[in-house]
Amino acid sequence: MLRGRSAEQARIDGLLAGAVAESSSGCLVVRGDPGIGKTALLDYADAVAEGVRILRCTAVESEAELPFAGLHLLLRPVMGYAGRLPPRQGAALRGAFGLGAGHRGAAPDEVAGDPLLVGLAVLTLLSEVAEERPLLCLVDDAHWLDQASAQALGFAARRLEGEGVVMLIAARDTFAADGLPCLRLEGLDRPSAVQLLADRGAPAGEQLIAESAGNPLALIELSARPAVETPFQVGPVPLTGRVQEAFHQQVRVLPGATQQTLLLVAADTTGRLEVIMKAGPELGVTVADLQPALDARLVMADGGGVAFRHPLIRSATYHGAPLHARLAAHAALATALDGDGDADRRAWHRATAVAGPDEQVAAELERTAARAAARIGHVAAAAAYERSAQLSAEAGARSRRLTLAAEAALAAGQLERAVRLAALTREGTRDPLLLARLDQIRAAGALAAGELRTAYDILLDGAASIGGSDRERAFWMAMEALYCAWFLPLDTGLMSGGLDRLAELGQAAGEPYLSLVWLMRWDTAPLLGRSTRGYPPLAEIMAPAREAGAREGLRGLVLVAGCALMIGHEQAARELAASMVERSRRKGAITWLVPGLTILAEAELLAGRTREAGEHLAEARRVVRDTGQRQWDNHIGGALAYLAAIRGEADRCRAHAAEALTGASSAAGSVGIMWAQWALALLDLGQGRVEAALLRLREMAGGTRSHLLPGMRCLPDLVEAAVRGGHRELVGPPLARFSEYAERMGRPSLDALLHRCLALAQDDEAHYEAALRLDNGVFEQARTRLLYGEWLRRARRKAEARLQLQAGLESFEWLGAVPWAARARAELEAGGAQPSGPPAPGEPLDGLTPQELQIVRLAARGLSNRDIAAQLFLSPKTVAYHLYKAYPKLGISSRNELRER
Repeated sequence: MLRGRSAEQARIDGLLAGAVAESSSGCLVVRGDPGIGKTALLDYADAVAEGVRILRCTAVESEAELPFAGLHLLLRPVMGYAGRLPPRQGAALRGAFGLGAGHRGAAPDEVAGDPLLVGLAVLTLLSEVAEERPLLCLVDDAHWLDQASAQALGFAARRLEGEGVVMLIAARDTFAADGLPCLRLEGLDRPSAVQLLADRGAPAGEQLIAESAGNPLALIELSARPAVETPFQVGPVPLTGRVQEAFHQQVRVLPGATQQTLLLVAADTTGRLEVIMKAGPELGVTVADLQPALDARLVMADGGGVAFRHPLIRSATYHGAPLHARLAAHAALATALDGDGDADRRAWHRATAVAGPDEQVAAELERTAARAAARIGHVAAAAAYERSAQLSAEAGARSRRLTLAAEAALAAGQLERAVRLAALTREGTRDPLLLARLDQIRAAGALAAGELRTAYDILLDGAASIGGSDRERAFWMAMEALYCAWFLPLDTGLMSGGLDRLAELGQAAGEPYLSLVWLMRWDTAPLLGRSTRGYPPLAEIMAPAREAGAREGLRGLVLVAGCALMIGHEQAARELAASMVERSRRKGAITWLVPGLTILAEAELLAGRTREAGEHLAEARRVVRDTGQRQWDNHIGGALAYLAAIRGEADRCRAHAAEALTGASSAAGSVGIMWAQWALALLDLGQGRVEAALLRLREMAGGTRSHLLPGMRCLPDLVEAAVRGGHRELVGPPLARFSEYAERMGRPSLDALLHRCLALAQDDEAHYEAALRLDNGVFEQARTRLLYGEWLRRARRKAEARLQLQAGLESFEWLGAVPWAARARAELEAGGAQPSGPPAPGEPLDGLTPQELQIVRLAARGLSNRDIAAQLFLSPKTVAYHLYKAYPKLGISSRNELRER
């Protein structure tokens, strides 16, 4: 019987009922203070779940540095199902548990997202287990999960949908539960507290109820403790400390040998009785000395395992023991854990048992760190490398290990810790290669804080220091420096200096790095006022530049794709980004999906493929939530605002723009700001608010970030707004700037926009016709037809005007560009013509959500549900769920009809 928790029990009952009756899934994070009843609610779910398979684990504080330890506890009973997983997911899960080779040989940037691939493997595994009967996963004390386990479980939990899986997670408030539904437990009300005490035959003292704040554990434990007069105490004792003291008092009254044995259990992380039996003789105790603790119900022993009744008893036992006793316990456990599978635990026990430098222990712990890194447990690796450095007897080894610790912390996303370790290490080393590695970490910290100029200086200085010893690292440091300069307010001196340094390093590194130098020269020529005469043609350098980017891995491909987009090579950018996304999916490098999908979406937007752009942006936003890459939120928000502006969705456009304009500090954020400003201007232009659009566009074109992609590509809109608003005197500067840009780049899409600008500025029909002969995407070509049709109508050439306006109207309706379609329809009607037929109804695809659309496209290509699930990081059951939701919207009833539709 649980007192005062009927509402919470009902919520759990609902989740279980949905899983049993409808195969629905759900997750609930139960939060609250120690002793508040979180475990009791998990016990309740365990007791009432009928016809359900149950997996349960309790995280242990001392295993927080062992990667995937918590996840292994939970999934160990069902690892037999791992053979059903797609090969890469199965390898990732086995590698995480130290049961396989993992991802040895993969580029560092491609394994950075692998904890999430493990999360996908967890999702698929749970889905497979639930095929037989609904599944209930109970995770207790999740605040003590190692980060790798917490990240993987969170990834899986956020994607539960139609698998028949219920996940209940109990944790204190320190547990990060982004995107997961939470239930916070408060203290019991007075009637429930009185009932709880009565159930145990304890008096309901008013002071006890008041000071316990209704905490059930405090009520139970403190009511059983003899009253002690404390006349000099001022104010109440903190609740957790008071409950822990109550447990500690129970430990102190035990025999000395029992306390020593209990300390071994508290220091141990395995929960295996055999370990205590092997370690005991080192301290002169045996497992028989545990009996008084078993009689007092402080610990429980069952099936070869031993565990404390409550985590606070463990804490009270361990922290209440003197330091020398704790060190001796760890040394004894290190001796007992002599198997190959316990190497990491043994190393940590030895490291905890020594008080000063010990090179043998330091080396052993370094090997533990390397194993953790190979299993993508970067947090654990950082902790092990740092402790290994503290135990190092020689300064050079200490600096090297601290550098590894800083790099592991950076890979884990612990930026502040990485920067702190880098600063500490720089004070004790003069090794130029170590300093360069540390500089990259310092630059990453500066970049994340929006201090792009600081990052630029650090990277360029670091590149100079190692240019003769590590040319490739130096080259990419210079590339990162130039990246920082690009996203700063335009400073030609900085950009020129960075480009010159890059050219020097590229010359030393040779091909294909020289092609990247030429690509950057093409990108920066308009900004630096440099002539491109004599430059190798872009068509010749793009392939070797892509090769150079691929050598650096996905990070390099992002850079090349972004450069291609800037110089008007939308198709090349689209192909590069699509290749990068495909490679990320295949390798499970989920983190790198975000930049890949964002660049791909931008390329699609510029090509007028709005539906595809919407799919990519929706997925990018989902992955941002899973990976914590908040620096991309602004960028994605700005692009979503632009998409909404095309469609005339005013409220959505403004909401996304507000997201993009709030708190942007990173490089990606500055681009997002420009996209958001362009979106708001395009919304005004499409809805006829020409003066408002003109004001926004002039601000963009004259701002300090006008050299970024939206700042260049908005210039044709500025020309149109100036002409339509009757301000032809404002046309000259933006037209001249865009004309120079288009002529330098020599791209048909840019030439088409230039011809449209010239047609508007010069009132010249020939330029309209020239623009329409060039392909620059559905949306822009439809806009050209609209403007040309308006021009023809004013010239009283109604029949020709009707042809252009009708063609533009059809394109706008196909795109869902509502305000632009309304303008075309109004122009047709003003010319005395009726649009051919009523406004076209939306295509069946328009009724699908972006995720349904992705799934439908892949299913139409013949991919199985399992294949689609692997690509989109979902479970096969969720794919099936979305397909069956999509069928009625498409007017079909089976998968066989998808390809034709």
